[in-house]
Amino acid sequence: MKKTAKKQSSETVKSLLIQHMSSLTRAEKQLASTLLSNYPLSGIASITEIAKTAGVSTPTVIRAARKLGFEGFSDLQKAMRAEVYATLEDPIKKHDALRHAAGNRHFANQFADVVADNIRNTLARLNHDTFDAVATMLSNPKKDIYLTGGRITSPIADYLFNHLQITRPNVTHLGTSANIWPQHVVDMNNNSVVLIFDIRRYETDLAKLAKLADDQGASVVLFTDQWGSPISDIAQHQFDALVEVPSPWDSNVAIMIIVEALIASIQEKDWKNSKQRIEKLETMFGKTKLFRRFSN
Repeated sequence: MKKTAKKQSSETVKSLLIQHMSSLTRAEKQLASTLLSNYPLSGIASITEIAKTAGVSTPTVIRAARKLGFEGFSDLQKAMRAEVYATLEDPIKKHDALRHAAGNRHFANQFADVVADNIRNTLARLNHDTFDAVATMLSNPKKDIYLTGGRITSPIADYLFNHLQITRPNVTHLGTSANIWPQHVVDMNNNSVVLIFDIRRYETDLAKLAKLADDQGASVVLFTDQWGSPISDIAQHQFDALVEVPSPWDSNVAIMIIVEALIASIQEKDWKNSKQRIEKLETMFGKTKLFRRFSN
């Protein structure tokens, strides 16, 4: 009996669909597009309903599932259902699900190993064209940059905001109070770039912000997890990072790696102007005596 293919922990059905898209037949691509259009909820329906919605036959659904590495549709559906449940987990349920044997190694080392794997797998699936496109946009001083994060990701937004402000002008931190966002959104246009950080359990206010910004013509850049925030349907550019660790809370370390790489790339792309701005700031810091100086 054929064994069900086991996916890597870094792989979701969504990433498999995207990876295999070029090798799928026309009908299978039609099915893949249907599954991706309302992912991962699209996989909850029966095989007959999914085939009907996609306008393909049930054997096509089965063949596509096997091409992705599953024994059949039922195994693919189980994987998609597991992803739905994963995105809805609260910290207590997540803690219970991630209990693991202590072994002989200290917990800190075990935790670090998982984070290191997250970083490696995140960088392995990083789309370099997307990275370069976003870095180019953010290094353009004529672009108006706005950014914000959610309950857990707002510190990353703060960090990126601080560095962007040092590097370039026209950067606005939207903060976390949704009631003041419209005052900024009203000024957005096709020259605006909105950076949003949103990992599970995806925040409805951030999705509303993305929709408003998109309606204004702004480019939305999403930083999310391996399952993908609902904002994926709106974002022009997206970074998916692995966040799951043996903790009730998700880890932002892999997202931070992408952010820090972007900061370095942005400065490098327009180093002449960045350098001048940093020099002016350093002069101001010196006058205000913000930082401690050591005398000879």
